Formats: sequence, C-alpha cells, structure tokens
Amino acid sequence: MPTRHDIRNVAIVAHVDHGKTTIVDAMLKQAGAFAAHQQLDDRMMDSNDLEREKGITILAKNTAVKYHPKDGGAPITINIIDTPGHADFGGEVERGLSMVDAVVLLVDASEGPLPQTRFVLRKALQQRKPVILCINKTDRPDSRIDEVVNETYDLFLDLDADEDQIEFPIVYACGRDGVASLTKPEDGTVPQDSENLEPFFSTILEHVPAPVYDEEAPLQAHVTNLDADNFLGRIALLRVEQGELRKGQTVAWIKRDGTVSNVRITELMMTEALTRKPAEVAGPGDICAVAGIPDIMIGETLADPENPIALPLITVDQPAISMTIGTNTSPLVGRGGTGKGAEAKSAVKDRKVTARQVKDRLDRELIGNVSLRVLETERPDAWEVQGRGELALAILVEQMRREGFELTIGKPQVVTKDVDGKVHEPVERLTVDVPEEHMGAVTQLMGVRKGRMDNMSNHGSGWVRMEFVVPSRGLIGFRTEFLTNTRGTGIAHSIHEGHEPWFGQLQTRNNGSLVADRAGAVTAFAMTNLQERGVLFTDPGTEVYEGMIVGENSRSDDMDVNITKEKKLTNMRSSSADSFEAIVPPRKLSLEQSLEFCRDDECVEVTPEAVRIRKVVLDQKERSRSASRAKNS
Repeated sequence: MPTRHDIRNVAIVAHVDHGKTTIVDAMLKQAGAFAAHQQLDDRMMDSNDLEREKGITILAKNTAVKYHPKDGGAPITINIIDTPGHADFGGEVERGLSMVDAVVLLVDASEGPLPQTRFVLRKALQQRKPVILCINKTDRPDSRIDEVVNETYDLFLDLDADEDQIEFPIVYACGRDGVASLTKPEDGTVPQDSENLEPFFSTILEHVPAPVYDEEAPLQAHVTNLDADNFLGRIALLRVEQGELRKGQTVAWIKRDGTVSNVRITELMMTEALTRKPAEVAGPGDICAVAGIPDIMIGETLADPENPIALPLITVDQPAISMTIGTNTSPLVGRGGTGKGAEAKSAVKDRKVTARQVKDRLDRELIGNVSLRVLETERPDAWEVQGRGELALAILVEQMRREGFELTIGKPQVVTKDVDGKVHEPVERLTVDVPEEHMGAVTQLMGVRKGRMDNMSNHGSGWVRMEFVVPSRGLIGFRTEFLTNTRGTGIAHSIHEGHEPWFGQLQTRNNGSLVADRAGAVTAFAMTNLQERGVLFTDPGTEVYEGMIVGENSRSDDMDVNITKEKKLTNMRSSSADSFEAIVPPRKLSLEQSLEFCRDDECVEVTPEAVRIRKVVLDQKERSRSASRAKNS
C-alpha cells in the first residue's frame, strides 16, 4: 500500500512531572521552529493559566516540527501530541492516542514507572501502538537507570505486551539540557556522546511507522479535539485517515447518532510549531484543523458525500467520582469577597449566579470533554457532574470561578455500579514513596481507609515504595492527612484499577467542625478565645454567616461558636488592657483541600474571591432537630 514518508505522528506519554513538556520545548527549539530573536517561555505547550500554576498538563495539544535529516534528504514533518500525565484527564490521553501511529514513553531516571505510566502505557498497548522508551532526567543525582529500565520491562510483561511490543528501542535523555543519546550514561550524568536531540529524532524516524493509505479509498477524517476562534467559530481538529481534504470542499458530516448532512469546509489550517497556518489541502496522515461546522462534536467523521463511511467513535473509561454542582445559595451570594464597599459592587457586576448560566457552562464543557457526564438531580438549580477523579472536577470548578461563576459544590462521592445484584465501587492502585521512618504512619493511615497492601520495595536509599489497592472513597481527603503524617516528604499517586464489592463504612475524618452560630464580622477577641478549641480558617474582619464553617474542632463532634463576639468596653481599666494576645495564623484551605475536608452534611461555596465551607442546612435549630430525629430513628 502507498506510504507517506514525509510525515510521522507520535504522542509523548508519561507520568506527571516526568518532563514531557520540557522535552517537547527542546524538540521545537532544535528543529528551528523559532527565530533566533524570539523570546521563549519554559513549557511553551502549557498555554493554560492553570497548567502553568499547577505545573501539570491538563489538555492534550499538538505541535509540528520540520526535521531536516542529516543526510540531506527532504524535510520530514513530525506531528507531536503532548498528552496529560494524570489519569484524571484520561479522556485527553485516549483522544491523543487516536491521532498517532506510535508513542514515546517517558520515564524518570530516578522515580521509574509510576501509576500514570501504567495507565498511559496500557492504553497504548491496547491500541497496538509501537513504543519508544525514553529515560529522562539522567542527570538527577539519585538516578538509577538500569533498575528503571528493568522495572519498565516488568511493567510491559505485567500489561501482557507481546514480543514485538517488548522489543522497544531505548533513548537516554536530559530534556532540560536538550541532549539525548542511544548509549547509557553513568547514573547522575548528562549523556556525553551527544550535544543535542539528534539521536532522539533519528529514533522517531526509524521506529514510528509512516502513515499508510489506500489511493482508491474515499475521504475519511476523524474529529479528535475541538477549539474555538473569535472569527472562525468552532474549530475541529482531525486526522485525515483516507483521501484528501481541501479548503472550500463539500463533505459529508456523519454525526454520533448516525445521521449524515453535507457541509462546506470554509477554512483549513495546518499546525507549524505553536501556530496554525492556512493550507489548501490535507492528505492521509495529516493532522489539521477545519472551520465551518458550528455543531461538530468529538468522535464524529467527515467523509466523502457520495460514499460516506463512518469511523469508530472514540471510547473512554467510565467516570469514577461525582459531585453536585449548583448555584450559590448562601446569604453572601453576589456580594463579592466581603460584600462591602464600592470595589465589591464593581467586582460583582458581571457575576454569573443563575441556574441557566451554570447549566449552559456545563453543557459547553461537555462539548470538549468526552470523559465528563452531567446528570439532572431533584433540584432544578443543581446537577450531578461525574468525572475520572477529584482533580479533574476541581479543575472544572476552578475554571468556572475564574470566569465569574458562584457555585455550591457538594462533597465528592463515588460512582457505584451493580454487578450480579451486588453493589461494586471503584478502587484505585495507590503508589506511595516515603522515607523509612514514616512507613508505620502511612500503613496505619491506609488501614483506616481499608487499603490492601499489594507490594513493598526498598531501594536502599532510605525510601520505601508501597503499593496499595484502596477504595476510591478512601482517597477523598487522603492527601492532606498523608502530607501531614509524612511531614510533607511523602509522594502519592493513584490510578483507577476497576471495581470491587462495597468495602463497608469508612471513617476518614475524625474531627468535627467549628460552625458560626450568627452572621457578622470575625473579631480578633473571639478568635483568641476559640483558637484553643481547634484550628481556625478565617482572618479577623472576614464576614461570616450562620452555618458557615470557621474552623476544625479538636473533638469529633461539631460545635456552634460565636466568632463575631466583641470585647465589652467599660470605663474601668483592665489589668490586661495593653497586652496583645497572640493570634495563631488561620489555616487557608485551597479548593481541593476544602473538598477533601467536607463531610456528607457539608458543602463548599465557591466565588471568584473566596472559597468557604458551610453546612448544607444553615439554620442551627433545624440541624439540631434533624440530628435528634436521626438518633431516635
């Protein structure tokens, strides 16, 4: 069959923070994608503000480099898909793999294969993609290259790879310095026999299959991603499988439900480095972007109008975690950070607080996020949103609050399913790296959460790696407690492992809440008296309302407190009048920490300025009556 030797399509997959985006930066620079005078940022592919802040890749993105072979041959276009390393964004990984013919598996020379390495590799092996192994960060002082290569071979065997897949080439690289080699360097050193990524490029050309096509086949192009442009409207990113796609051409649009309609391609673009440039034609194997189809969705097909043949829809794993997202119902709705002053009034002018606005935003998210589900609930102003994990849902909420939405978020729950009449819940494979002295604390922590130890290894460096199989419920609220118990030194990563029978009741949070019993402003005098009762979350002067959680109780039950109490002023001189009490700085909770902290009767209020935790039922008397009824029944 005819083959296009002028193009290669490859995805770079790895665990979080193993250096995918950094090595793509080096590939772009060395392939001459930028002029010498251009000012370049680090991690150029992380274009999203949240990606830069968190240091992780959230959205799969494509770039293209023109590689000029050293033997003087014709330039070759290498299309590179930079995929997320976190399993919560697995829908992005599956879409990215559908666009390419091979994958580069990046593994840290010190940390070795971790849960997300297993996740992305399993997806690649299932799709029968050839694999190139790249051992990155060889210059780390604690690198152990031979052991990591052996661990990767074990991982391939564990995932039932066949002989052809296990015979993979190995490249050793230091992405930060832009150096790669086919010869193993000493542990902790940069490869010495190379000065650039030339061995990496040549390995890609040699081992990534060139696109194969049928000259007689009609047009088939698969929509794998969506984007938007202020002038062009919705843009569909697609890979041309067969035939040619031209600007101005009329094509058959085969929708997800099987219906077919004819549409015209108004604009055709190809990616060069980080920009899209107009093009006239895209052939088999090309990754391009088209405009002119306003309602096109991911997974649909553009085909020949006279002979429309649909490509298979993109399938993704089912959601494991859900949370309720609704409109803000607190007394401070639409009032800004403090609810006072002219600045607050101007800040809330464009606030989005209605149910229609929230529903429209969730529907827009469904267009580009194939791993998300939005379900109706009993309330007209709240929806159940299901996703891969807690982080993916927290990222969605963070994006919405930055757009001006005010929301009420329920405690994350697991998505169960019935198997032979029995309730099964999702379980995770948790990999933990901790110093030896914290091993007992972590084992005890996992015991409470019904974790089952599967494997334990000691590399002799003072650190222990433990693997647990634990219900997904047990990992909600786990990270903060884990970091506290390991003094911030522990590293934990988890990945979905399937479903197992219901594990029973879990008691993950031992401490109760300090709940404000009236509205008002927090006073330093009240905080001084209350800080002995637990850990406070609010600063002096913060406006609170009845039912808002202002701290964590040192005991297991909830306590209603008056955090707005003021010191009574008299004309008598007090012996302690001039002594300033030391106020312990309050603990500031991020959005993810607030979601972890929640109990079943609590929820999180999210506004552009603040994240507050509150009781679902704000009225103190109503909560007491509900507790009494539950106790008596």
